Amino acid sequence: MQKVKTLSDISCRGKRVFVRVDFNVPIDDRGNVLDDSRIVAALPTIRYLIQNSARIILASHLGRPKGEMVAKYSLRNVASVLAKYIGQPVLFLTDCVGEEVLAEVTKMIEGRVILLENLRFHKEETANDEEFSKQLASLADIYVNDAFGSAHRAHASTEGITRFVQESVAGFLMEKELQFLGTKIAEAKHPFLVILGGAKVSDKIKVIDNLLKKADTMLIGGAMAYTFLAANGNATGSSMVEMDNIQTAKNAIQKAKETEIKLLLPIDHVVTSTLNTKTNTIDSTSYAELDIPDGKIGVDIGPQTIELFGKEIKAASTILWNGPMGVFEIQQSSIGTFTIAKLVAESNAMSIIGGGDSAKAIKESGYADKVSFVSTGGGASLEFLGGDVLPGVEALMK
Repeated sequence: MQKVKTLSDISCRGKRVFVRVDFNVPIDDRGNVLDDSRIVAALPTIRYLIQNSARIILASHLGRPKGEMVAKYSLRNVASVLAKYIGQPVLFLTDCVGEEVLAEVTKMIEGRVILLENLRFHKEETANDEEFSKQLASLADIYVNDAFGSAHRAHASTEGITRFVQESVAGFLMEKELQFLGTKIAEAKHPFLVILGGAKVSDKIKVIDNLLKKADTMLIGGAMAYTFLAANGNATGSSMVEMDNIQTAKNAIQKAKETEIKLLLPIDHVVTSTLNTKTNTIDSTSYAELDIPDGKIGVDIGPQTIELFGKEIKAASTILWNGPMGVFEIQQSSIGTFTIAKLVAESNAMSIIGGGDSAKAIKESGYADKVSFVSTGGGASLEFLGGDVLPGVEALMK
């Protein structure tokens, strides 16, 4: 892909730098931040700007307030968390546009940080409204997009603003995401192993199709594996099967055969009789061989599959993992996911975790700091790995 200009390519001293960050963090009912991973991921860019005497304006969305001022989606508490990390006060403003915001930005001194209120309190943000984009752009001399997790949306703060500022560049996190999910996969050392999991084949059709052109081996786990097994003619009991994607799975299996790519499915399973994903509870579990008995639901890969997948992990030079191997939120069905996490982390391969639930799983496994890279993107990672050009990235290229 075309190289994107980055923060290190420009001078920002004394400039007003508008940074689109991804502070869409999980919060409790009181607005307290439950996981600050995305805040931490933005620190290299923020600290660089402070050290280089920029005037820093941070902007993000949080949740889906649908254009309304919703108190529980305020970024106020995020400002407090960020202040502790950077060791200086963060001025929180109660809006992201308007005369008061412009006045505060105009008088701010070099090296100081402002955090604007939730962009999505204005419906014009998601509508990519031109006038709203101009208002955001009026705050800045330079625009920095460091929000890979929002780059798949053509919103005012990710795409529209770039038309009205002097210079638009990628932040260090965005640069790293594009490097690992783009360049390092395109130029992957072989054997290149792709591990795909998660619930639905429909979410990963493009990813499967795109990566079958690059991978040497593809391992399929998670609930999506049952659609593949059904396509192969195996019994899946009461497991989740996307009947309208059986043919898609058949096509992928056939394509793998034609291109001599090893596509491996689970050969045994952890099964249960009842699964409640709302309360994250299941009945007692047992093991099933390749065919799952009637009335049983597959919830994780079994020990034979872990051994099979483990051999491929040990042999790989590059590993991309996107999607858990089972319902890892429940202890009885978490062994597959967490064991794969351990094996990937302890391998000699360059290991890339493709965001979303897989990022959550690797963190909960305790091995997040042992892999090469963990993406902050969910939907953005999937679209990018599927070969799509993300609007937020394309805007930087222009």
